Amino acid sequence: MSTITDLKYLKIVLETALLTSDQALTVSQLKKLFTEDIKAALINDMLDEIRQDWRGHGIELVRLASGWRFRARAEFTPYLARLNPEKPPRYSRAVMETLAIIAYRQPVTRGDIEAIRGVSVSTSVMQTLLERDWIEVIGHKDVPGRPGLYASTRKFLDDLGLNTLKDLPPLADLGSLVLPQTADAAAVSGEAPSSGTVETEIEQES
Repeated sequence: MSTITDLKYLKIVLETALLTSDQALTVSQLKKLFTEDIKAALINDMLDEIRQDWRGHGIELVRLASGWRFRARAEFTPYLARLNPEKPPRYSRAVMETLAIIAYRQPVTRGDIEAIRGVSVSTSVMQTLLERDWIEVIGHKDVPGRPGLYASTRKFLDDLGLNTLKDLPPLADLGSLVLPQTADAAAVSGEAPSSGTVETEIEQES
């Protein structure tokens, strides 16, 4: 495709595929739309143009961890929520704290998480995050027992609307949302917790 008309048509094809897809599409997937060998650099240029074209509209083209997709802009989600009034699932403080530790300190073992939080992590907490596909086991630590090493997934980034882990907000910006205690926040930042005491915690998941 070398003419202006061809490039315009290429952009229309890409835009159509993204608008009709129910999931993010990678550049490799988008290349399959064409019988010609379209360079990845050209597709990325077209995607950037499409993103610019949709500025000022109610939906936007964004690049997530698993690819490109259209989504509603954040300021319009309260209106769209009225069409689907079902409340999203609520997660316990333990789930959110555990997720934050994994996201900012990955890869970590369950023992690492317990050392940071100062309480034992219940199986239900880990199961909740695994079932939500926000975390996964990416290997095993070379210590006795070979505990699993947990890390966040692409779906975790997608659900947050992020492209890479570098896009996560600074830990200090989370405030008391997930890590209210100074010792916990320091531990996630890489400092030792102020107390080595581990308490038992019973979680009730909703």
